[in-house]
Amino acid sequence: MKLLIAIDDTDSLESRGTGQLAQMMIEKIEQMRWGICSKITRHQLFVHEDIPYTSHNSAMCFEAEIDKHRYEALIDFGMQFLETESEKGSDPGFCVVNIDNGLNTDALTTFGRRAKIEVVDKSDAYAIANDLGIHLSEHGGNGQGIVGALAGVGLRLTGNDGRFRGWLCYGKAGETISIKDLLADGLVDMVQSKEGDIIAPESSVLLSEEKIKTVLQDHRQVVLVRNTTPACSIKWQTLTKNQVKQI
Repeated sequence: MKLLIAIDDTDSLESRGTGQLAQMMIEKIEQMRWGICSKITRHQLFVHEDIPYTSHNSAMCFEAEIDKHRYEALIDFGMQFLETESEKGSDPGFCVVNIDNGLNTDALTTFGRRAKIEVVDKSDAYAIANDLGIHLSEHGGNGQGIVGALAGVGLRLTGNDGRFRGWLCYGKAGETISIKDLLADGLVDMVQSKEGDIIAPESSVLLSEEKIKTVLQDHRQVVLVRNTTPACSIKWQTLTKNQVKQI
């Protein structure tokens, strides 16, 4: 059984971030040998004075391939985990979607896109969850995190939203690496320009920073690059973290 699991609004400015809690969930699921989980994606949502959030208003989502007989146990675990590990005063939301059961994803992806550009009410989130028969629950505070959790699943389903949690390092800033070598360890699926052109393995790329932030594009983990200056002998260079944030 293939699931998408998303959480939101579990933290405070002084506590562990929601991304760290998502990683802890992954580790516990795999330690219990219930299944294998994918990397976490961070999905930026609408920033507005009417929306309570900690620092950036972003949801965390990951995929889990689990034994179907563990489905109910996983939901029970996730609810208890958030109630135990979320920061006091936060508004945690938890969403689990089975994407192997012929689910009509249009309502979810539309909701996710809405949550990036407008204030969305909890009642809208619950209505969609009830219509589709997916798990959506709140675990403290005002429960507003359910909006972000549902939106996180919807945006992950688009395959074209979000940044992967963590960093990849392939050398120091100013060094070059071939695309072939960058892809060799299997952590990156492709290198692509901001405009969507796939960069050939024979090309090389200039590292703008030591740490590379990857994004979700076409359901793949992608390194984004841009053109260098005309005076540079290397055509492509990686985007900086700040440049990736603007995508």
